[in-house]
Amino acid sequence: MHFSLGIDAGGTYTDAVIIRDSDGSVIESSKALTTYPDPLPGMKNAIDALSPEYLKDIKLVSVSTTLSTNTILESTGFPVGLIMVGDYVIPEKLPTDYWVTVSGGHNSDGEELKALGLDSVKDFALKVKDKVSAFAVSSYFSNRNPEHELAVKKTVKELTGHPVVCGHELSQDLGAYERAITAFLNAQLIPITHKFIQAIAEEFEIRGINANLLMLKCDGSVVGIEEALEKPIETIFSGPAASLVGASHLSGLDTCAMIDVGGTSTDVAMMENGLPQLSNSGAVVGGWQTRVKAIRMETSATGGDSHVWVKGDRIYIGPRRVTPLCRASVIYPGFREKLKRNKVAKGYLCESIQVTKFYVRTGFRPIELKAGEREIYRHIGKEPVSFGDLLIALKKRPSPSMLDSLIQKRLIQAIGFTPTDALHVLGEYTEWDVEAATIGASMLGRILKQSPEAFSAEVKRRVARNIAEDLIAYLIEGMPRNEIDRVLLGRNFTRFRVEIPVVLLGGPVKAYIEDLKILINADIIVPEHAEVGNAVGALVGKGIKRVEILIKTKVIPKSLEGEAGDIIDYEAHEKCTAEGIMQYETKNEFIVFSPSERKKFEIYSEAVEYAEKLGRQLVIDYMVNAGLQKENIKIDVSRRHLAPSGWTDVPLETKLVFVGVGIPRTTTTA
Repeated sequence: MHFSLGIDAGGTYTDAVIIRDSDGSVIESSKALTTYPDPLPGMKNAIDALSPEYLKDIKLVSVSTTLSTNTILESTGFPVGLIMVGDYVIPEKLPTDYWVTVSGGHNSDGEELKALGLDSVKDFALKVKDKVSAFAVSSYFSNRNPEHELAVKKTVKELTGHPVVCGHELSQDLGAYERAITAFLNAQLIPITHKFIQAIAEEFEIRGINANLLMLKCDGSVVGIEEALEKPIETIFSGPAASLVGASHLSGLDTCAMIDVGGTSTDVAMMENGLPQLSNSGAVVGGWQTRVKAIRMETSATGGDSHVWVKGDRIYIGPRRVTPLCRASVIYPGFREKLKRNKVAKGYLCESIQVTKFYVRTGFRPIELKAGEREIYRHIGKEPVSFGDLLIALKKRPSPSMLDSLIQKRLIQAIGFTPTDALHVLGEYTEWDVEAATIGASMLGRILKQSPEAFSAEVKRRVARNIAEDLIAYLIEGMPRNEIDRVLLGRNFTRFRVEIPVVLLGGPVKAYIEDLKILINADIIVPEHAEVGNAVGALVGKGIKRVEILIKTKVIPKSLEGEAGDIIDYEAHEKCTAEGIMQYETKNEFIVFSPSERKKFEIYSEAVEYAEKLGRQLVIDYMVNAGLQKENIKIDVSRRHLAPSGWTDVPLETKLVFVGVGIPRTTTTA
């Protein structure tokens, strides 16, 4: 009997799951804390908790990870040289110090605007080759004609030996600058991804696991390892994508909304007719707009480990993540007693200074600390210290901004009260130390004149309201958050009704069902194995390939007015035709733009026939190379035509979209 292994390295936990190939049943699962910044040790810990009897028969492994996302967010990628071909308007901010613009580029018909400035490319490549690890190139309208990008790639690789990423290889969408950013981010991820995938492959070899290795993309599809090595940018946000696919699989629903309540954040997304809803504009990561096709999602900083803090008469949740009191009590002996003795004057309270908040070092090496940061950091060690401890050690009030800066630099980790602690107090989730959580709830509740149970119940209701708000904000794009909140609070004698099932994923999500049902009218489902739904999604994701091909009509004069090749104004041509004025004879030329080539035809039907055949072949080739069986691949084709009102000729533009869907095979190849 054969099995498959799914692994998801999330922001807080790394989940692993074994599925039986014959019927798709979940056989075994495990959880381990995610290790940072290298997720591999956490993955090893999750795999170690699984039965060796199942592992020896694993034939397919699929992984989703935060590695690419974290690398971009933290600006820890390898240095890249960026080459922009064409008349770029350079914004104030670029993601690299090593960049150049050179002459070249094409127009929307794929015709060359200017000759490519290869000498400038060579000078730049030789100048920076010892300062960068890869290059990225983006040319004007390379999605219509990539020849300048390909020429730059060939030249730079020959001169430097470094990897070179082209914008057209990652996106066929318009936007030369956005394609440049996408290519740049992809290039800086390549060395890191190679190292990570090599380490995974070696780990499986050591364990005697001979299996096909796949990775989940941010559009919810799986990709072969070779493709993942070439295009690691496409694995950003693969965690939420894994959750969405897992929710659909575990619930058996082709259309549903998904809410994944993790330790760090809550993600909302939607599956429609078996395919994830995608963002129209491309993924935004680290503030950079890319052209990467990703699932459309709503994310908030509300999770099981969000910091719950009090100021005045209000309860605040997040946005920072902390280690829950209940877990800290298990990790650090004596912490519970230290928590009991902690005191903070009410006038000092803020997000960084709370009666339940402590700090420990993370183990990261400090670099370029300010004097105030260095002074505080010196008094924080491997055991939790409170604000009061720092006050005594420093003989003055510690600066909240300095504490916050040390957290941002990941030099210290905070401990505090969380929604996970609240559930421990209420007896709805008791994984760790209930008494430590209750002490924390008592201390915070006393400030608001509430019992530990009443305080925890209010925290739970607030989390449920945040989750409901995220769901409605996703379903009703553009609706102001304050209006959503007004309805959720029960004003105006109305509430929201959701017409599709809502699937909850995450460890203790069952605890929030009743509170959510009070807030919204929806069919809320918590499927079996919801606590590892993201790992299931990493494994059961379908192979999905989208290919877009554009057929553009170009009107060319035959003889009388203008030279052959002039583009005729469509409105003028239509007006003349309507009035019977034949100032010139024309003919149509049909240009087919595809990810692989640009080709011209004189007959529209021949252009369409060619595009149909090419699109299907591109989908099949990609999916077979990704490890999918040709007979299991289904391809749907849709067409969209562009033509002015009353137009009777062939369409000015025809866009064909090919979507191939298949199931990854679980047998290894020789």
